[in-house]
Amino acid sequence: AFFIFNQKGEVLISRLYRTDFKRSIADVFRIQVVSNADVRSPIITLGSTSFFHVRVNNLYVVAVTKTNANAALVFEFCYRFINIAKSYFGKVDEESVKNNFVLIYELIDEICDFGYPQNSEIDTLKTYITTESIVSSIASDNAEASSKITSQATGAINWRRGDVKYKKNEAFVDVVELINLSMSAKGTTLRADVDGHIQMRAYLSGTPECKFGLNDKLVIDKSDRGGSDAVELDDCRFHQCVRLHDFNSTRTISFIPPDGDFELMRYRSTSNVKLPLRVVATVNEIGTSQVQYTIIVKTNFDSKLSATSVVLRIPTPLNTTTVDCKVANGKAKYVPAENVVVWKVPRIQGGQECTFTATAYLTSTTTRQVWARPPIDVDFQVLMFTASGLIVRFLKVFEKSNYQSVKWVRYLTKAEGTYQIRVSAVFCAGDYVLRRWCSFSC
Repeated sequence: AFFIFNQKGEVLISRLYRTDFKRSIADVFRIQVVSNADVRSPIITLGSTSFFHVRVNNLYVVAVTKTNANAALVFEFCYRFINIAKSYFGKVDEESVKNNFVLIYELIDEICDFGYPQNSEIDTLKTYITTESIVSSIASDNAEASSKITSQATGAINWRRGDVKYKKNEAFVDVVELINLSMSAKGTTLRADVDGHIQMRAYLSGTPECKFGLNDKLVIDKSDRGGSDAVELDDCRFHQCVRLHDFNSTRTISFIPPDGDFELMRYRSTSNVKLPLRVVATVNEIGTSQVQYTIIVKTNFDSKLSATSVVLRIPTPLNTTTVDCKVANGKAKYVPAENVVVWKVPRIQGGQECTFTATAYLTSTTTRQVWARPPIDVDFQVLMFTASGLIVRFLKVFEKSNYQSVKWVRYLTKAEGTYQIRVSAVFCAGDYVLRRWCSFSC
């Protein structure tokens, strides 16, 4: 069975693939999961029935089974459905589900047959499941068009049609990395890892064969660690179109790409992570009336590169009344509703540093409350930089017509609320100064 619930537990989409389920099974999930704030596991088993759920925005995407199903397969099905829904109508939320419920029933009936996942390739689905805004020239009533659809859905290369044509043949490769950092007040890295993916947009005619090469010093096997300059990946996952027969020896892959946008590879790295920004923060508490800040942001990349959309969220005590900020770069503003100072710097060039100084004035309280001092959150983007060190050595396109193709490669490293620096504190009371390094949870 397959369900979509909103955050109130109301059923938006319901599909029972087999007769051993009744519609009332949805009430069990509503009571045991939606109404129970203590539930943290994505899998709940009650008797012989297992509920697998994925949260997306304000929705629960739920798959239910009474068999000993492969959990990884069930979750992959749920995430595939979410990606398919995004490709059809953008953001997946309650409003979009209600506006597209007919389309959603068409999709789930097509991608799952009698409870078994079948065809989940977006490019194939869009040839015969169309919306009002997607006009398909392939899905006509003649027998030849139907034959092409069947051949694509059941063929060896079901992710691509053979009759794709473009006036200009181009391939765009985006290496996008999300960096996660937790740094102690002493400057010790508590956690640094990279979640990356290689996104490709292929606008190529015919059925091209692509050859794609990564770093020579790329280490994946934990037992075979590289040197300080090696790129070490904890795990990686490829699109089904990829052939890996040469990957272990030459770090190259070959594939026939789907038409349009697709994720070629996803990977994770926790070793030799290069930190693009370094933040040194000091907080002085002057008695019970003031808190003084000195924060320095240093770049750690080549001067030809730059960090853009840099935003620091600097926490303030709960009893702060006003904050006097001084910055030479960007703008800083106190946001009382969130108890933070937001410092925005449009661009920081490589090799440069920016300084923020401020004084927070506190209101007097009858009882002194201990300030937890939350970490500083940093958001940014750095083009043409990879924190893991992963690079694309080459991308070659071979096609029987020998047409010329244009290839573009772009790198992007970013942080979105996952780059956190704890702060040190100095307590000042008259001539007596006590320095203490704070340790607290992120």
